[in-house]
Amino acid sequence: MSRILTVGAAQLGPIQRDHSRASVVQRLIALLHQAHDHGVQLVVFPELALTTFFPRWFVDDISEADHWYETSMPNADTQPLFDEAKRLGIGFCLGYALIHTEADGTTHRYNVQTLVERDGSIVATYRKVHIPGHEHNEPDRPFQHAERYYFEPSTEGFGVWRAFDGLIGMMICNDRRWPESYRVMGLQGVEMILCGYNTPIHYVPDPSQDILQGFHNALVMQSGAYQNGTWVVGVAKGGVEEGVDSLGQSMIVAPSGQIVAEALTTDDELIVARCDLDWCARYKDTLFDFDRYRRPEMYGRITSQRGTVLPND
Repeated sequence: MSRILTVGAAQLGPIQRDHSRASVVQRLIALLHQAHDHGVQLVVFPELALTTFFPRWFVDDISEADHWYETSMPNADTQPLFDEAKRLGIGFCLGYALIHTEADGTTHRYNVQTLVERDGSIVATYRKVHIPGHEHNEPDRPFQHAERYYFEPSTEGFGVWRAFDGLIGMMICNDRRWPESYRVMGLQGVEMILCGYNTPIHYVPDPSQDILQGFHNALVMQSGAYQNGTWVVGVAKGGVEEGVDSLGQSMIVAPSGQIVAEALTTDDELIVARCDLDWCARYKDTLFDFDRYRRPEMYGRITSQRGTVLPND
């Protein structure tokens, strides 16, 4: 019998700077109710779903940005979301900024996603691995992309967890552009990857790529899904947020690489797909039978070097 997981990709429209967490959580709960009406078992929310995308501003004293981060999950602002999801019997994946304080008082800042099961239990919290953008103030930009200032990269890597009667992995935004993200999870048998993102349409370092943002967004998720025989659920925050136009185009991609559901707006929008997790085996056991066809002894460069090394003349 097929293992069907009905998934909702809960895209969000803009969250402006003056929007409260309480108002955002009410939007998330409204999307949960839509999901319940469609028999959804798992709802996936975008990256940094509780606040505006604050790395577009630079502050000299990073502690001035502390109010954008959560210190625990759930907390007073998000408990209503946890409570309503549990009441409805729906799991969810939520992206947000986290300040984590070690026992010795050391503070770390991460861009994370937390996966919550249908009974309200927390499955795992994933920390973003590939942090894009820049570390220092670049005042000549029309807007900053200072993620490397606000967030540390994960040292934990890509996990896969047994949840929702399948094997679930997570990644965040820029992670989706790197084939290694999918393959590390693929080597753990992943059957569904949950990915929240915030992608501005204007790419400051090379504006010629602006027109290709939607193409590249679909390209990487479709190829990652196909080459690893996994479902990929990509969920955006879109629209014009604080003057910055962001890509929507949330989508659910099958293990075949086909897009089976895609958002039509850049506002709050729920798209739904019935995902047969057993479909993954059609690719994992044939074209991408890793144990039969992979040759890791040929791939040493992937983990032994970081930058490009040109061949000798």
